[in-house]
Amino acid sequence: MKPVAAFLLLAPLAACATDTAGTQTARPVLAPIPQAGLQTVMGQDAAALVRGFGTPDADVREGTARKLQFSSAICIMDAYLYPAKTGAEPRVTWVDTRQRDGSAIDRASCVAALSRRTGGK
Repeated sequence: MKPVAAFLLLAPLAACATDTAGTQTARPVLAPIPQAGLQTVMGQDAAALVRGFGTPDADVREGTARKLQFSSAICIMDAYLYPAKTGAEPRVTWVDTRQRDGSAIDRASCVAALSRRTGGK
């Protein structure tokens, strides 16, 4: 009698089981969402940054990597440039921004502020 009772208790749980081996749900392809204003920086080379923001406040080179720093009365932006392959022109792959006191600021807002700076500061 006990095996029958166990079967009766487990039978409803068996209805919950599903076979997922044959059916797979396609995952949507996730594309990065560009942040408005960053298109003037991301993927650009050093010459384009200088044209857009003027002379950098700092230009640091380490191997094939390069960091250009631009500042305004509102914020500071560090643009990191790396070559995609050996011998290629380094391009911006990452941007860090901060307010002058070190607190956080939206990257696109800082790019906009730097674009409007006059006299380099």
